[in-house]
Amino acid sequence: MIFITAVFDVLPEHADDWPEISREFTEACNAEPGCKWFFWSRSVTDPHQYVLVEAFDDGDAGAAHVQSDHFKAAQEKLPRYLAATPRIVSQDVDADGWSELGEMAVDRG
Repeated sequence: MIFITAVFDVLPEHADDWPEISREFTEACNAEPGCKWFFWSRSVTDPHQYVLVEAFDDGDAGAAHVQSDHFKAAQEKLPRYLAATPRIVSQDVDADGWSELGEMAVDRG
């Protein structure tokens, strides 16, 4: 699985609107056959920063993602709302999805 985390510094005047600004791209990515997940979280320490967490089945799915029409459209649209170039960590990991965080297991029984 390809696991990707990227940090987006959004211009202050667009930070509150980022979920709507990126909605079409987000929905298209989540609809890709090889996409496991693609979601945004807003930083709790910097209100202008969003973290993107995404995963794809494999390198082929990741390649299809960056070659898609909606990715190309996002490359044209999204940078105008950003304060800086996004930073990314992309790794091929030996997993097929999320694992439980056993150190914080919840037992409601």
